[in-house]
Amino acid sequence: MLTMKHFIFLHHPKLPHSFTLAQQWAHELEQLGARTSLVSAWNQGEIQCCASDATLAITLGGDGTILRAARACARFALPILAINLGRVGFLSEWSPEQFDARAVMEGSYWLEERTMLHALWRRDHQTFGESEALNDVVVGRGKLARVIRLATYIDDDYLKTFVADGAIVATATGSTAYVFATGGPILAPEVKTLVLVPIAPYLSQLKSLVLPEGSRVHFRLETDHDAILTIDGQIDVELRNGDEVLVQASQHVARFARFQPRTYFYSTLVERLRERSV
Repeated sequence: MLTMKHFIFLHHPKLPHSFTLAQQWAHELEQLGARTSLVSAWNQGEIQCCASDATLAITLGGDGTILRAARACARFALPILAINLGRVGFLSEWSPEQFDARAVMEGSYWLEERTMLHALWRRDHQTFGESEALNDVVVGRGKLARVIRLATYIDDDYLKTFVADGAIVATATGSTAYVFATGGPILAPEVKTLVLVPIAPYLSQLKSLVLPEGSRVHFRLETDHDAILTIDGQIDVELRNGDEVLVQASQHVARFARFQPRTYFYSTLVERLRERSV
């Protein structure tokens, strides 16, 4: 017995046309025999309730919408088809004009897997939070424009103490975001390594470091003022002196439905960089 395909539309709650398009495309898929659900991309709980039996999650928004979807869908191995309603769209597959309900229904896409991060943070040797991330995990200074000190360990071996505005640990996906803005390297999406980049380090020749697959990064914070942990630029946690942050590749991966050729990334990269330089 064939199972009815179930598509989840994750619309941006602050973009009215996102919901309108989701309704329109859901109707088209239902006409082809599918079941659909419309969920706010900001409602992580409802996404996870729908994800367990879903065929595909379709996001309507920008890269931020995709980041939210990736964190919610990864544990269910649910692929994401990203429709770009934002400005940059590094992760998006289609513009709204390209949406093809029949191609979606037929599943004529290939799946791209991207490494995700798992971060946990500790205080007094007790874990007080953890999260997945698709782009990056950042430990940075708070409101005051004063450096923090980050004792940094790679696989339990001491690397150095950065005196800096902070540090980024990113995936290949995140290498085109904050890492790129700070002058770090761009990694191809299939690369499973992580990259460590100190932010505005004081008297340091180490500007970035690409780490072997499976590496773990451990920060211990030394500061006399507020500091912030940020996950994918969307989740923030206040940190204080002595707190620790541990980052490594997650056991989950983000899956993206692609209709473009498998070499799409390089032409997309050149196009997006050209747009940024205009």
